[in-house]
Amino acid sequence: MAKYLISFPSAAMVVPDDEWAAVGRDAHAVIDEAKAAGVYVFAGGIDEDVPPALVCADGTVTTGGYPWAPTLDGGFTVLELPSRDEAIAWAARIAKACRCDQELRVFGLDTQS
Repeated sequence: MAKYLISFPSAAMVVPDDEWAAVGRDAHAVIDEAKAAGVYVFAGGIDEDVPPALVCADGTVTTGGYPWAPTLDGGFTVLELPSRDEAIAWAARIAKACRCDQELRVFGLDTQS
């Protein structure tokens, strides 16, 4: 079984104000289904009120991420699934609940982690 990252950037969430409650309810329902199915690993969103910190090998810390990289924000779900087809099906359910497209990536297998 592989772990899949299903995610979206904050800018993808273009939802009318009167639909936010329904989006939250629907998204939590999909997560509850993933938990019940035993495939849930982790889900959440980046707290955009807390700036990222770039930590160097010598312990130096600067505010902000890599200056050349796009901003990392939005929502993330990690599921452990037996196939890419199942991951696509779960990503579609999350996309429907969140009212926005989802990116799907698979984590590489590291047998030592």
